Amino acid sequence: MTLGPAKVTELLARHAVTPSRALGQNFVVDANTVRRVAAMARVGPGDRVVEIGAGVGCLTLALLETGATVTTIEVDRHLAPVLEEVLGGTAARVVIADARHLDWGDVLGGEQGVLVANLPYNVGTPLLADLLDDVPDLVRFVVMVQDEVADRLVAEPRTKAYGALTVKVASWAVARRLAAVPPTVFLPRPRVRSAVVELVRHPESAVPDDVDREAMERLVRIAFGQRRKMLRRSLAGVVEPEAYGAAGVGPEQRPEELDLAGWVALTRASAAP
Repeated sequence: MTLGPAKVTELLARHAVTPSRALGQNFVVDANTVRRVAAMARVGPGDRVVEIGAGVGCLTLALLETGATVTTIEVDRHLAPVLEEVLGGTAARVVIADARHLDWGDVLGGEQGVLVANLPYNVGTPLLADLLDDVPDLVRFVVMVQDEVADRLVAEPRTKAYGALTVKVASWAVARRLAAVPPTVFLPRPRVRSAVVELVRHPESAVPDDVDREAMERLVRIAFGQRRKMLRRSLAGVVEPEAYGAAGVGPEQRPEELDLAGWVALTRASAAP
């Protein structure tokens, strides 16, 4: 069973709940869409799934249909009675909490899991970055995000969308776009299109142990903060001139021209005595 627009509207009205713009709430209310996302997640019996942003439970129901074990997280306490009505009696575990401040060991029970979520627009990008950094047991992510964010997640070097977020994601995972999602499947309808993106975590970090990840990310942030400048200008005072030659990187290059290997090499050369 899934919920359609009429049922969601009725549920929200009966519980006196209005979607919160501050929380970036745009609920998915199309049965075909949530079932399609659940199918793209490739989960089933024996899989542990975490959903962030339960909303009214539409995607949760579709995930339950796969037979996976589902924990769904919702920060908005006003939605707790709605979720109790929709998911009560199902096998879903509902956690009313901020996903940014969870004990992920408790959520995952020490097992590996898959994140499947319609991420809230307002916190989706930093939340995804934090989960990649801090929750290694989340080994795959299938997320709905704004189309612009999807572009940044999957971008190739030398493209407009390629930036600091792209480099961070590439250091942890392989990203690919799975599908477009039109505004018409959401309540309320957003003004932008969305997309489903899959991130598959590398078995091991793509940043070697001898490279300081924090230092690399700092270089990346500084450089992309002035992305139109050549590296020798944007990183002046941060990277010594001789480091470029040691890294095999041209000081006249711009940040979007460096792939992950280039950033790793420049960070290593910058740290050399």
